[in-house]
Amino acid sequence: MGKKIEEEKEKEMSFLDHVEILRWHLIRSTGVIFLFAIGAFIMKDFIFNKILFAPKDAEFITYRFFCNVSKLFGAEGLCIDDIPFTFQSLAMAEQFSVHIWTSITVGFIVAFPFIIWEFWKFISPGLYEKERKGAVLFIIISSFLFFIGVLFGYYVVTPLSVNFLGNYSVSEVVERNITLGSYISLVRSSSLASGLIFELPIVMFFLTKMGLITPEFLKKYRKHALVVVLILAAIITPPDIISQVIVGIPIMILYEVSISISKMVIKRERK
Repeated sequence: MGKKIEEEKEKEMSFLDHVEILRWHLIRSTGVIFLFAIGAFIMKDFIFNKILFAPKDAEFITYRFFCNVSKLFGAEGLCIDDIPFTFQSLAMAEQFSVHIWTSITVGFIVAFPFIIWEFWKFISPGLYEKERKGAVLFIIISSFLFFIGVLFGYYVVTPLSVNFLGNYSVSEVVERNITLGSYISLVRSSSLASGLIFELPIVMFFLTKMGLITPEFLKKYRKHALVVVLILAAIITPPDIISQVIVGIPIMILYEVSISISKMVIKRERK
């Protein structure tokens, strides 16, 4: 009886009531991000020296992996000895600003499961009882895809970008003095963008539930999707074909997974 009354109340809620509920979900999510951001701010040395500046080192795990792979084929074309650029800070508040925004980004990444949980709580009143029981699975899968994407961005996209852009030169006259803000921005955007792109199957799941897309639609526009993927790969990676292929492959795999998920959703809806 109590459940029925609750459901009736949820149906009778006005638009402003929904906005108010959304506001509190956003406030709670922001609060958790802020708490983790404070922790990241305090751990400045570890985050900057051990994580963010690591792709600048020629001994970074990704560079060693590509070097070992190239040696297996009897070449050393992917081996690097140095990434010849130095950091500099040109603005008075640049280092503090970079520290603040990096802490917020780390806070968002760490708090992602909680953010997804708040998102689920907001949309769950519009779902069937059977669908609501999948909350834990939804949070686990969403968080797993996001963290895998962030790691992919950090260990694959970032090193490719740093190595290519750090070694690129139009003339020997130009010194490679990179501003701190531009380097950190590259690492942040590569990792965060990859994390969000890896949420593609989740997005497709909800679009299918809403009736906006179908498996047939995704199959029909597969070639168009490939073009979009290549454009995305070109945006988040250096402008060389190898980097774009390395980034494009997992995105296309996610697209194919999305087709299967869309099929599954349609099948359940018909039942």
